[in-house]
Amino acid sequence: MCAVNLVGAQAVTPAAPPSNAALATAALASVRTGHDPTGKIGAAVAALSQWAHGVGGRAGAAVMDVATGELFAVADEHRAVNPASNTKVLTAAAVLDRMGPDFRFTTGLFGQIEDHRIAPLVLRGNGDPSLETEDLWELANALRQLGVRRVDGILVDQSYFDDEYVPPAFASQPNEWAPFRAPVSAVSLERNSVTLNVMPAKAGSPASVWFDPPGFVDVRGSVITRASPAGDGVRLTLSPNGARLIADVAGFVGEGPPRLRFSKRVDDPRRFAGFVLADILRTMQIEVKGDVGLGGASIHARITYVESEPLAVLVRELGKNSDNFYAETLLKTLGAFANGPPAKTRDGADAVSAWLKDIGALEPGFRMTNGSGLFDANRVSPWTLVNVLRHAYESPRVGPDFVAQLAVGGVDGTLRARFRDRADDRTVRAKTGTLDQVVALSGYVLAPPGRSPMAFSFIADGVAGKHGDARDHIDKCVQAIAATSWAR
Repeated sequence: MCAVNLVGAQAVTPAAPPSNAALATAALASVRTGHDPTGKIGAAVAALSQWAHGVGGRAGAAVMDVATGELFAVADEHRAVNPASNTKVLTAAAVLDRMGPDFRFTTGLFGQIEDHRIAPLVLRGNGDPSLETEDLWELANALRQLGVRRVDGILVDQSYFDDEYVPPAFASQPNEWAPFRAPVSAVSLERNSVTLNVMPAKAGSPASVWFDPPGFVDVRGSVITRASPAGDGVRLTLSPNGARLIADVAGFVGEGPPRLRFSKRVDDPRRFAGFVLADILRTMQIEVKGDVGLGGASIHARITYVESEPLAVLVRELGKNSDNFYAETLLKTLGAFANGPPAKTRDGADAVSAWLKDIGALEPGFRMTNGSGLFDANRVSPWTLVNVLRHAYESPRVGPDFVAQLAVGGVDGTLRARFRDRADDRTVRAKTGTLDQVVALSGYVLAPPGRSPMAFSFIADGVAGKHGDARDHIDKCVQAIAATSWAR
């Protein structure tokens, strides 16, 4: 190492890190309050903002009177950030408004019945996220009642959706087989997931192992039953096997406990429902020849069909249970509703942007890539979210259904364990959001008769490892809103 002499140079003292007081000043500078008669809302928002700055993050907030649009308290309300699953607030509101609460999906069987035979049988859908194995049994039973005894080939028509069945940003975890990142398709089944069932036997014997729904996963290996108390150490690895899946199972399970279940996503969902339908038809003594393929768009003669619940019911999976599969499927369907099939996620996201512009809630920095909020895909501000909440609440067409799909504090969904002191009056209705760096909550505090509800949106970002503290501060903000709403 050589020494360098700087003649005449002035020594430079490294800048000291910001003090807690400086951080507090920066945080409070972002907080502004409006008509806040008790001062509780502004104080709670200031505490949230100050805490977030103190841990190296930031917090955006907006609290709005739904009737007047007046903002009671804000902090960084126009800063577009990753909203996590609060993205589903936008998805639910937009699909209800554009598609209508009464919209229903249909899934049907198509083909010609000749001499008790169909060649080929086409299974077609337009994106029903709620299709279950029971629905396929209903379709198969209708064939049997119509006298069908043989099917020469099954085609699954997925043409209502494009070929991009992995939603945007989901590919960032390709080796994650959990059902929360299942792919989407025009014909889906059981949220495009399969479930391993393990039933213990007598100690020393192999446990019973099978998959629901049947017909799509082949099983290799075994799970041994051990004497209790042994716990369980089941190992499951899924891998593609042509158009189907193969499961390698191993490990052990204790004697005595009830059946264990392990759900995993399907990697390629396009033929999934077709293989399950073939298995059901064979169970009903309907002969199935040939393989399960893709196609059949040119066959238009419908034999039978099933319908989903109305959209007003389906969106509850977004607000109450934060279901990613439903959110991605509904956003993609919105794309087809706006531009026609094949449905594209990009078209759905563009439709949401256009809708936000129409209601006056779109602002610079907004970005929507997927409908669930999973991964680092979207950018939304608290200001946009509270304006969406206000618009939805005031809409006679969608308001009651939109509010009903949100989790009720202390009662159900993702808010079952929060706001328990508000469970009796059911005043807190909101959507949660959590990612590694983000904790969010957006929704309403309902007010007594004659008073306006309050819409709120709180997003703390850059708070990895501090989720519990973030929720505590956000919940205190909501409690302050409730105290103010009922005191006005």
